[in-house]
Amino acid sequence: MTRTVYVNGEYLPETEAKVSIFDRGFLMADAVYEVTSVLDGKLIDFEGHAVRLKRSLDELDMSEPCTKEELLEIHRKLVELNGIDEGLVYLQVSRGSDGDRDFVFPSADTPPTLVLFTQNKPGLADNPAARKGAKIISIEDIRWGRRDIKTVQLLYPSMGKMMAKKAGCDDAWLVEDGFVTEGTSNNAYFVKAGKIVTRPLSNNILHGITRKAVMRLAKEAQMEVEERLFTIDEAKAADEAFTTSASAFVMPVVEIDGVALGDGTPGPIARRLREIYLDEARKTAI
Repeated sequence: MTRTVYVNGEYLPETEAKVSIFDRGFLMADAVYEVTSVLDGKLIDFEGHAVRLKRSLDELDMSEPCTKEELLEIHRKLVELNGIDEGLVYLQVSRGSDGDRDFVFPSADTPPTLVLFTQNKPGLADNPAARKGAKIISIEDIRWGRRDIKTVQLLYPSMGKMMAKKAGCDDAWLVEDGFVTEGTSNNAYFVKAGKIVTRPLSNNILHGITRKAVMRLAKEAQMEVEERLFTIDEAKAADEAFTTSASAFVMPVVEIDGVALGDGTPGPIARRLREIYLDEARKTAI
């Protein structure tokens, strides 16, 4: 089945969608993105993604391509046109193109490029990987300093996932100056003696939308949460660990650098948080 995608005001078959070869998203990675999950045909935490998108655009002095209300309508229409019950909506905004390649930003009246497409993911919520748990490796974090801006500069995270795959693992956690920053495409946590530990928000990590929701739900469930820097060795000595992201929700981690956590199976706190999050997400989806 050919997907219907959205490009600059038009709904098109994916085979007919086109973006200029001079688009700065293609040439300079001068673009930001968001990924919103879909469960039961509804959007999960759309408001959070829309707010973060605006923040990313503002931080890069990039103009908004449309209003939040228009963006919601585009998301909903793509979900409907593509028959998505469980899956993802990917959104990307670039600074656009003024018809040539130049390091200098184009003029302020250059229209941004707005692209959206869906990914059909049956079984997204009931992911077998969550029952098994993820095995991760640690790698050096050599990304640029503004990881709080959700840009399309994803080469190193992609390389990190390939390093993990080569090692027979599922993902990688990034380490800078001796401390874990985050996963390649997720926020990182460990649990010790019932306490959840995760790095505090700063320019060094993405301000995860799922992170925010899970932190709130953990506190509402009377779970102890501490935001501080932590080392990979601390995580290896943990009782359990997990990650959060819009596409994987709460994903238990069962092994770090070859060291099994607990009994090597998903821990009770990670499992409970996944259950709580999915229940809440379905109730508040739009």
